Amino acid sequence: MQRHRALAEPAPASTAPRRDWQTIRSLLPYLATYKGRVAMALACLIGAKLANLGVPIVMKRIVDGLAPIQHLTALGRAQHESAIVLVSGMGMLVVAYALVRLSTSMFTELREILFSKVTESAVRELALQVFRHLHSLSLRFHLERQTGGMSRDIERGTRGIQQLISYSLYSILPTLVEVALVLGFFVVKYEAYYAVVALCALVAYITFTVKVTEWRTHFRRTMNELDSRANSRAIDSLLNYETVKYFGNEEWEAQRYDENLKRYRAAAIKSQNSLSLLNFGQQAIIGAGLVFILWRATQGVMAGRLTLGDLVLINTFMLQLYIPLNFLGVVYRELKQSLTDMDRMFTLLGAAREVPDAPGAPALAVRGGEVRFEHVRFAYDPARLILEDVNFTIPAGTTTAVVGASGSGKSTLARLLFRFYDLDRAAGGAITIDGQDVRDVTQDSLRATIGIVPQDTVLFNDTIYYNIAYGRPSATREEVIAAARAAHIHDFIEGLPGGYDTPVGERGLKLSGGEKQRVAIARTLLKNPPILLFDEATSALDSRSERAIQSELDHIARGRTTLVIAHRLSTVVHAQQIIVMDRGRIVERGTHEELLRAGGTFAQMWALQQRAAQREHTEQAEHASASGEAGH
Repeated sequence: MQRHRALAEPAPASTAPRRDWQTIRSLLPYLATYKGRVAMALACLIGAKLANLGVPIVMKRIVDGLAPIQHLTALGRAQHESAIVLVSGMGMLVVAYALVRLSTSMFTELREILFSKVTESAVRELALQVFRHLHSLSLRFHLERQTGGMSRDIERGTRGIQQLISYSLYSILPTLVEVALVLGFFVVKYEAYYAVVALCALVAYITFTVKVTEWRTHFRRTMNELDSRANSRAIDSLLNYETVKYFGNEEWEAQRYDENLKRYRAAAIKSQNSLSLLNFGQQAIIGAGLVFILWRATQGVMAGRLTLGDLVLINTFMLQLYIPLNFLGVVYRELKQSLTDMDRMFTLLGAAREVPDAPGAPALAVRGGEVRFEHVRFAYDPARLILEDVNFTIPAGTTTAVVGASGSGKSTLARLLFRFYDLDRAAGGAITIDGQDVRDVTQDSLRATIGIVPQDTVLFNDTIYYNIAYGRPSATREEVIAAARAAHIHDFIEGLPGGYDTPVGERGLKLSGGEKQRVAIARTLLKNPPILLFDEATSALDSRSERAIQSELDHIARGRTTLVIAHRLSTVVHAQQIIVMDRGRIVERGTHEELLRAGGTFAQMWALQQRAAQREHTEQAEHASASGEAGH
């Protein structure tokens, strides 16, 4: 049932998109840490805009000052002295013009220097919090989602934070400040007509941009969904490279991937067409506003109410407004996209923890390591019960084996012991270690107490040293090598060209099954836990490797509380207690000899496996004999 869930389509990150203000409010606490820097950055922003306002004002003075100079030059030498004075004044104005422009750039760069730490720190803190939160979520959450899609959501979400902050502080807010300054200047210096026309054009532009962008947002959201799905499909296929090759399904995988790419292409085309419509409408509004304002200004010059410098000033102010305003349309679209991307990441961050620690939960205190399952009842889905009244004790320092057919609930015991799932208190039942209910202690302390050698050892795509040291990252190199010696893998590692620095490949595929199991044993030995769990640790190995690995498992289990989940009964003959499960219930228990004498389910399973082993041994002997005769 769990595997079917894992193979299902990725669930949407959110049943309904959050409101934009909710997303922004979720971000604010990460920025509030740097209030001082934010305040100084805003001060620099205002300083840059005031300097920018001075640029066209100085240019107006220069233009207006050129007319008297031309007039004096035409009069000849008599006015030469006055011309020199005016030219000197023009020189001062040109220097002032350059200084004002330089001030604009200086304040802008200071703002970016001050705010860069705020942005990057917020991204780091939020990305780290999401990463930690994903690790704190239950196994069920991860089985129902695809890792490729989640990683893409986090990547786009962190990039969205950078874009949101960048666009807000560097584009939207500066433009709003400049609009307010320019409109105020128009009213005070000239007439309200210019301010009214400019304001009407701005309102029309912003309204049109917002409405059309809102309409376009669902195209972008659809593109995100399809992009995540295509990425998940691609990663899933590449991770299962060998399976694809085994069945020759490369073209089938390509077709499945292409189906998502086709849907993405259709959504992208709709998005681009709507973007073209938006751009044309924005330019039409800007053009209309410029026509009304420049016509009025031209009439003022012709009537003598305004100078040529005033015309240049008004035109420059409008360009300063409309050029960033034109970009503001792009900014708003990107801002909406950033909010959409952040929404998916905050939705991940808001996912409820199915298995939370109780408030003020203490750490697990291990005295001897006695593990007890008390009338455990559990179901992944209420419609299908997995465990029913499972009741047994593993005395401290002893080994208990759990055997049974596939689907009998053996591996579920391991998941419950690790608290990948929690028992429902209302249904009764408990799992305790030295009398402490595992639900009442912290998960970190619980998992630090238990070491596991799983059936399918998945290694990190790193070196052998890293994978062994993962059992206890603070261990010294000597301790890592000692663990490798104890797992009888040191000589093999030393024989490799790269030694302990040899990469193991994706999921450890460069190593054989037996080598991976020995790495897992070394990792567990390095962890040195008081409780061990072997979850069918040798079932995927051949008989020879199984015997070698099993002897090592028996050795490291001495003196530790050990739970062995096994399919091959020959691996548990020395267990002090064997639990036989069938359909979620315990049907037999006892030692190996006691269960054989009882002649029940265990005895039947033993007989079947012995006959199968005998047939395998006979076939191998016959094959060896035939090979010998052929060679002779």
